Amino acid sequence: MLASLIETCKLNKIEPHSYIAGVIIAIVKGHKQKDIEQLLLWNFRG
Repeated sequence: MLASLIETCKLNKIEPHSYIAGVIIAIVKGHKQKDIEQLLLWNFRG
């Protein structure tokens, strides 16, 4: 699963470490589940 996520990041020209760290930080800071679309790889603004 993690390898797939990393490769998908690369295909979308997103640095994998930044994406994964950004998502984890957002979750820890209380990102709302109803806004989960914002954390999807193709919508991510990190």
